[in-house]
Amino acid sequence: MSQKILIFSLAYYPSFVSGAEAAVKEITERITPSDIAFHLVTLRFEPHAPQHEQIGNVLVHRVGNGGGKWAKTLFLFQAALKARSLHKTEHFTGLWGLMSYMSIPIVFARWLGVRVPYVMTLQDGDPYDKVFNRRAIKPFVPFINKGFREARVFQVISDHLAKWPTLRGYTGSVIKIYNGANPAAIKEDSYTDEEITALKTELGKKPGEVWLVNTARLVHQKAFDVVIRSLVHLPTHVKFLVVGQGEDELMLRKLTNELRLTDRVIFTGHVDRGVVTKYRLVSDIFVMPSRSEGLGNASLSARASRLPFITTAIDGMTEHSFATDAESPFGRTAWVVPVDDPEAIATAVEDILAHPEEAKRVADNARKMVVEVYNWDVIAERMRTEIFNRLCI
Repeated sequence: MSQKILIFSLAYYPSFVSGAEAAVKEITERITPSDIAFHLVTLRFEPHAPQHEQIGNVLVHRVGNGGGKWAKTLFLFQAALKARSLHKTEHFTGLWGLMSYMSIPIVFARWLGVRVPYVMTLQDGDPYDKVFNRRAIKPFVPFINKGFREARVFQVISDHLAKWPTLRGYTGSVIKIYNGANPAAIKEDSYTDEEITALKTELGKKPGEVWLVNTARLVHQKAFDVVIRSLVHLPTHVKFLVVGQGEDELMLRKLTNELRLTDRVIFTGHVDRGVVTKYRLVSDIFVMPSRSEGLGNASLSARASRLPFITTAIDGMTEHSFATDAESPFGRTAWVVPVDDPEAIATAVEDILAHPEEAKRVADNARKMVVEVYNWDVIAERMRTEIFNRLCI
């Protein structure tokens, strides 16, 4: 029997994309629409964005207006109302909530008559206490708890997220299915040498320079500020390529000015997700010293690109970032440093530069791990058979 599933996601393509939204796109593009037809309701962050738009295999419906705090709060109700309206004509067979907070509009939608089973996916990057103890979210915690308890099944992307449903009163199945790496990163001939050289010229990279890079969102959680501070402890030919945008951008630019590093930190601004791999390939070391993570999608794509990888020993990263050969069947895959430690990052960078053969070996180990374990084709099939098929039971 074919299915029709409505996805709830606060943000979506083309303008607001993180690992969770990318996962939806990669998964749905690998499932035949005749098997499962996907609709998605999301917040209309930009006034010029169309209210309805087909993106890949997903029909996107945007509600509300703007991305402020009140717009995001109103979205919880507007999404439920939109779900009721769509259900009258589409007759959904199931719902799919992306991240913890999307359990709220699902609960509201079911009260409004959309009485179909649903699955929840947890990809939350913030720590548990921060997610559930935010002042703005506390009035909605009873609805989150209800949404967690009544889900048909949970899909999580890491071991530490697998603990969350039980902590909120859920007693059913929790299935761990990782996210995957950017397919363009796995495909080693995505860009020609000429294209890479042209981008180096455009960005101003000079021979002999070493570029650190991070392609995650510019938010506190990702600790871009710590990488910038690490440059103080490194030679002047080491620079930092900051790819993308985020709410911390102005603060990071100010910090760069204060530390007199404006000639060593390169801000690209918005870069389309489809070409981010090219920016990794002009770089030398990927540095992602996150303060918290669900899984760290950008880190997987970085290692698929064979970049030496520096990260922190936090939940969500320790499942694939191994500092010694003994920790993993693939061997060592990363340099692991403490959280909020610029000097430790600098030491790791110096170690990579001083031992190029070891750096290459570790990077090769990491790529092998990503290609074999974090493959979107395998992930999409598991989502179809182990998660979405449960909506038919």
